[in-house]
Amino acid sequence: MSLNQDSRILIVGAGCFGLSTAYHLLQRGYKNVTVIDRSPVLPAPDAASTDINKIVRSSYPDIFYTRLAREAIAAWKNREEWGDAYHESGVYCPLQAGETYTDKAYENDVTLGARIENISDAEAVRKVFPSGVSVSIPEHARGYLNRDGGWAFASKGVRLLMDKVSTRGGSIVPGKAVSALLRTDGKTTGVACADGSTLEADLVVLSVGSWTASAFPELSFQNQCLATGQTVAMIQLTPEEGDLYRDCPVVLNFHSGFYMFPPNEDNIVKMAIHDGGYTRMIQDANSQELVSTPRTITSHGIEGLRIPKAALRKLREELAQVYPELAKKPFATTRLCWYADSPDDNWVIGHHPDDPSLVLATAGSGHAFKFLPTIGRLVADAIEGKLSSEVANKFAVNRIHTVQDSTVEPEIRCHPPAPLVVDELCGPADLLLVPEQA
Repeated sequence: MSLNQDSRILIVGAGCFGLSTAYHLLQRGYKNVTVIDRSPVLPAPDAASTDINKIVRSSYPDIFYTRLAREAIAAWKNREEWGDAYHESGVYCPLQAGETYTDKAYENDVTLGARIENISDAEAVRKVFPSGVSVSIPEHARGYLNRDGGWAFASKGVRLLMDKVSTRGGSIVPGKAVSALLRTDGKTTGVACADGSTLEADLVVLSVGSWTASAFPELSFQNQCLATGQTVAMIQLTPEEGDLYRDCPVVLNFHSGFYMFPPNEDNIVKMAIHDGGYTRMIQDANSQELVSTPRTITSHGIEGLRIPKAALRKLREELAQVYPELAKKPFATTRLCWYADSPDDNWVIGHHPDDPSLVLATAGSGHAFKFLPTIGRLVADAIEGKLSSEVANKFAVNRIHTVQDSTVEPEIRCHPPAPLVVDELCGPADLLLVPEQA
């Protein structure tokens, strides 16, 4: 469709995709850009992008993402734009024989000139970590350390981008939950909101993350954008412990899906498992179809933070294989972080095939936040029809998904999600349970 700089562009969702898209459109001279979000408080408390930290890494077997990540990292390093939101701690990736994903990711990092240190034995692995830190290192350990990476204070990054959008003339409206898309002659003309108001637009961009399928069941996006809950836990360190572990790298194990961060300024250590996750299937009132729907602190209060007991045990087991002393400490809190997963882990960016006035920017699949400074450029290019055919096909809303394999995504991500069973979720006592004292 044809847009001009005065066209009314409405972006639904003030997370990573939505805000970055708004920013890049405003940079291109569009004057009427509005971002709305269901949450009365922004950043939304239960959004995937609202977090104490997210990994920033360029290690991908698909060199497209490696290049884009290195562009994003260069942007994150601009302190005038992003302050101290980015922390270049380095990212350590253990290697295992025959693991295609990690091997190819290493190759791409080297090809594009990342500051890579090949860690060939257990003694070299030990030197990756500060000398005073107790680290569990297998006898035949090996891996690589990418110095051009680390982590970003996610919530701070979102707040900074909100300021950039507002400063450039964009409008951000919290507390505007969308109840329906408005359509005329098969084209989207705006949205109806839960508060009874309507907002008209020449173009609507849906960037609602893991709520894509459940908030807009009429689009039948359950397969392209499956909401999965990924398990997260945190440990509170003392100031002295925080200082001891502060200079550790991010640890990212593509084989097990386990990853963890050095302590943040509040001495909180976060860890998570990135695998098939969990689904919560709810029957849609109109279509009667089962749609995976997030269960969060917003929908269920503090109960929405609980994760399955089995996942909590796995997190502690994985933690013990990295930092055995920290594995003896109680967890402070947990969270199910909800992703919108596509079958092939590629994002969904582009015009709806049957509606040129509707654009999708979603399906981050757990690896979008690091691209916060740059991902909106892709969406703006899609809106303007400037994506190459290769990239447009890669992210097309109606693309044919290939069979999952470990050359595209880690093998652990190819496992099907498990159903979320409320009776199997952890309680306060499970957080305090230390195996050696049980």
